[in-house]
Amino acid sequence: MQPKKEDLRKAVKWIGQVKKYERPDAPNQDLVEEASRKFDLSPTDTEFLYRFLRGEVDAPGQ
Repeated sequence: MQPKKEDLRKAVKWIGQVKKYERPDAPNQDLVEEASRKFDLSPTDTEFLYRFLRGEVDAPGQ
C-alpha cells in the first residue's frame, strides 16, 4: 500500500513539523485525526498515516 496523493504527502510533512516544532508530545492519534480533517483525507489515506507512524510503511512517494 503506497498512496501517492499530494494531500497525503502534505499530511505526512505537516505531522512531522508539528511533532518536531509545536507539539512533540502530541499523541499520534490526535495528529492523524487532525491531519485527516485538515487535508480532507480518505479513510484509506488516514489508515496509511497510522501505519506510517507505526513504521509499517514508507512515506508516500518514496
